[in-house]
Amino acid sequence: MRALVLALLPSLALAASPNSARRASSLLIPMDQASEATSVQMEGHMNEALANFSGFSVRKAEDLFGLPGDPTAQSALERARKGYSESAAAFDKKEYDDAESKVRATLKELQGAPAAMRGCSPLCESLALYAALLHLRGDVEEAKLVLIDLIAVSPTFELNPKRFSRDFIALRVQVATGRTSQLRGSATVKSRPAGARVYVDGDLVGHTPVTVPTLTVGKHLLRVERPGFRQYGQLMEVTPDDVEVSTELVPTAAYKAYDAQLDRVASEVSRAIPQANGASAMGKSLGLDRAMVGTVKTASSGEGSELILGYYDLRNGKKLAGRRMVLQGDEFGQLKSEMERIVNQLINVSEGGTEKVVRSSDPLDNRGGTEDWGAEDRGGRTRAQEKKKKPGDDPLEGVSGTEDW
Repeated sequence: MRALVLALLPSLALAASPNSARRASSLLIPMDQASEATSVQMEGHMNEALANFSGFSVRKAEDLFGLPGDPTAQSALERARKGYSESAAAFDKKEYDDAESKVRATLKELQGAPAAMRGCSPLCESLALYAALLHLRGDVEEAKLVLIDLIAVSPTFELNPKRFSRDFIALRVQVATGRTSQLRGSATVKSRPAGARVYVDGDLVGHTPVTVPTLTVGKHLLRVERPGFRQYGQLMEVTPDDVEVSTELVPTAAYKAYDAQLDRVASEVSRAIPQANGASAMGKSLGLDRAMVGTVKTASSGEGSELILGYYDLRNGKKLAGRRMVLQGDEFGQLKSEMERIVNQLINVSEGGTEKVVRSSDPLDNRGGTEDWGAEDRGGRTRAQEKKKKPGDDPLEGVSGTEDW
């Protein structure tokens, strides 16, 4: 299955009514599995570049495809919340056997709830309650194991002194400063398709495939999400040994229908034809007016990515501008500036400007490194400033001094 990544582009070439903004987006279609995650990274950089433009309606991947939750996980979370409330009430009444029975059932429900969880509640509260019950009946070592999981999920979780005894709170401090709680492990998270966002204990840690180092041993909340696919989650057990989690994300029916159009669109982009009827049909199905459509794949040299982009008016399929280039990766953080320059160049070309000829795959070949400092038109601001200039204005206003280097 082909995956795609969305970044948003403005519609600038055609006039629009003062109160309307054109709906636009950019579609990067990975042509091999290795490019799935790279295309997501490009999307992020392009979105940042597009913040410089006005007059368009941003349509992110979430807007087009949504982030559907897991109904089963949501139901499990609702039952767990109810179960914790009942177990806490029994604990406060000192009905410890009933409280333990209920909190055990709650923890079992929570095993299937991580896809719907955005924080550690009610997991943290349930773990604390269960550990306290084990401590009360004298199972101190078992209580310590549960506290290790609690500390792993939320190191700063505070125990309520009105509910829990001083001895139990002291045990929690002892566990937190003990040798076991100082142990660390790593977790590698993969998904199909790649490029999904990964959250551990509520924090974004990267996109699949990603390795998260130095995690505290114990249980952690894992959530994986990608627009157009059902969210996935699990309670991940981290040990001193490396842990790997792999998941096949489930696409929605709407995404499947959309995915079926990508082969035709990718073919049009690769052949660089001036009229792309497939892209036009795709734009209509998504409710878009303009789009920058591209394919990305591993370069033939095995290093870097080959990117082909076309900027289209999706109402009629007309190609407004295009580029083909090889990007050398992001080892030194250069991908962000490369994507910003590409976005600006294509939009400028569609507006009647000129495009610089790149004769080499090396983006630095025949370049002094200062060409774009003052000359690059970010967000169309240079054109807007030029229109506002009047005879007699300061000729050096808005000039950086590097334009002619």
